[in-house]
Amino acid sequence: MIDQVAAAFDRKDYREAARLLKQLTQQSPQDPWVQFYIGRLHEVTGKSEAAEKAYRQLLRNTSIPKIMAVARQGLQRLEQNEKQRRQQAIAIAKADPKNTQPGVLILEPISTEVKTQAAKNFARIMNLDPYKARLLLPSRGWRLYRTGAIGELQLYNQELLSANIPNFCAILADIQKINVFRVSHFQSVSPQPTVVCHNQQNQLGSLSFNWQEVRQVIPARLPIFEEVVDHDHLRRLQRRVETQDYAQICDLHLPSRRSILRIYDSAYEFQQGVDFTSEHEMATNRRNWNRLSDFLNSRLPHAKVLSDFTSFAETALDRSELLDTIPPHIELFRRAESYWDPAFQLYSGLVFLKYLPSDAI
Repeated sequence: MIDQVAAAFDRKDYREAARLLKQLTQQSPQDPWVQFYIGRLHEVTGKSEAAEKAYRQLLRNTSIPKIMAVARQGLQRLEQNEKQRRQQAIAIAKADPKNTQPGVLILEPISTEVKTQAAKNFARIMNLDPYKARLLLPSRGWRLYRTGAIGELQLYNQELLSANIPNFCAILADIQKINVFRVSHFQSVSPQPTVVCHNQQNQLGSLSFNWQEVRQVIPARLPIFEEVVDHDHLRRLQRRVETQDYAQICDLHLPSRRSILRIYDSAYEFQQGVDFTSEHEMATNRRNWNRLSDFLNSRLPHAKVLSDFTSFAETALDRSELLDTIPPHIELFRRAESYWDPAFQLYSGLVFLKYLPSDAI
């Protein structure tokens, strides 16, 4: 009967092949040729995942050279068909000018319990080695995985979501549309807070808002680098760059205004406006910042706090071609430019877009 099944496939009579395989499955369910043709039937009827599972199971369970060869050929066909399908979909997506805008694809953390299967799916979708795929899937924090045309990234986004791999993508131009105000100081905190701030054109003004408008809080530390001179083991002078300090920074997101209030310790005027320090305490920049942070935390218990910037930055800092295009809206005293600043602007902007309410888009 296997010969009849093969003949049915040769003449593309898949209905007859299915009828014969139904009988053979009852008579000889463990027969590797029956299992192969079941996989082949899945393949020709568009059930690629079931076909791949059948072929891989054959490779694990049989040592018959001919069976192994046709199973491998089946996997190669599936892979080639998937590449062609994706290339066609990307070509169609890119035909729309709106889909050619530069964007980023972000992988979200995935639990250890499901990581093994997720890595297999990720490897299949992105055409990766399974071991490398597992290393790329983050366990905590976001990973900047891919840049490119947003139409192509959205296709990967949907495929990954269908495979239960959390991710999202964003258009870089949408981050540029977010208003960033650099806060100089709080002029008042009640009955509603008012800040004195600079806009993106460096114009000084004031902005009043309600605490409930703040939906996300993004605290972070940006490293400050200095060149130091030291001696090596042979007492020879050597120069190297080291992290000497950290700039404290915190973004408050106001999605209803499509705006970010950016507060950082080196630019905040602690001697102006509202005094957050204790009168019996010696004022230092660190203590002033801690007092300000404690105050903000007390007023914003409803806001979502996202503090995984450092782990995200580690996946973004080598993307110089991307970070070069992002204005950081941060004025830190640095002896040399640092990609940490635009990386923070990128992270905060991505958080803003990720949690932007649909009615505010």
